[in-house]
Amino acid sequence: MKFNIKQIAEILEGTIEGDSSVEVSKLSKIEEGTTGSLSFLSNAKYTPYLYTTEASAVIVNKDFIVEQPVSCSLIRVEDSYNAFSKLLEFYQMAKMNKQGIEQPSFIDETVTYGDGLYLAAFSYVGVNVKIGDNVKIFSNVNIGSNVTIGDNSIIHAGANIMSDTVMGKNVVINSGCVIGADGFGFAPNKDGTFKKVPQIGNVVLEDNVDVGALTTIDRATLGSTIIKAGVKLDNQIQVAHNVEIGENTVIAAQTGIAGSTKIGKNCKIGGQVGIAGHIVIEDFVNIQAQSGIGRRLKEGETVQGSPAFDFGDWNRSYVLFKNFRKIESRISTLEKK
Repeated sequence: MKFNIKQIAEILEGTIEGDSSVEVSKLSKIEEGTTGSLSFLSNAKYTPYLYTTEASAVIVNKDFIVEQPVSCSLIRVEDSYNAFSKLLEFYQMAKMNKQGIEQPSFIDETVTYGDGLYLAAFSYVGVNVKIGDNVKIFSNVNIGSNVTIGDNSIIHAGANIMSDTVMGKNVVINSGCVIGADGFGFAPNKDGTFKKVPQIGNVVLEDNVDVGALTTIDRATLGSTIIKAGVKLDNQIQVAHNVEIGENTVIAAQTGIAGSTKIGKNCKIGGQVGIAGHIVIEDFVNIQAQSGIGRRLKEGETVQGSPAFDFGDWNRSYVLFKNFRKIESRISTLEKK
């Protein structure tokens, strides 16, 4: 896609210094700019790159003072960082502006769908699926029976949406996700073997949920595994059966959440956190990376460690632990005296 910078300046409500007919076809960092790319400058420490960049155009603040000759055109705006973010959103929307059903693909005759559907080649949509308006489904996606997908949702290539899953509006499922696979349920037999417990529930993703690549969310044994509105999940997260995650909670990569745990709203959970099953984490809790959670956490707690405890206490304890050999040597010397 090509745009001239006059069009871009109109989108950003900015003004142009230089050649307004310059065309750009890609976005770049200012230090990596090449001919035909558009970049931005918001951090003062990157200012020297403005005078050496090969980018065709750069977005700068209105009050930025140019101290040397520049070879690129400038687009002046109130806030260059926010303007570039707005442009990224526009660019993403333009890339996603696809419609129609490609072949080969399969869409069952019982499926209902709204306006603006895009179904890419090699995808499968099963029985009694309900799809809203402006939904984008990319290649090699499998959608099982009785799934509901809300308006403006996006399912990226290679995702698996298993039967009975309910997705709200503006949900994004990234590549390789498995939503609604069987939960890890096995009952021990007397002879030491295990018998599988059927998992007959589903997964519910409310509005504005974003699920990172290769993340798995298991269906409930009974009832629903529920990811509430605004939740953001990073890549490679495991969410077990019957888990509930509250509104606007964010969870970083490689975290594992065991079955039937309830996590509150507006929590922030770092990467590689392990959370035991059947516990409650209340609202506004912060969990530092690589922590192990095996107990109830009260509202507003910040914890670290495995097993996790208060973050301030953990920091003070770490100072002692780090110097333990020196402390031991001093104690030994005192004992000898």
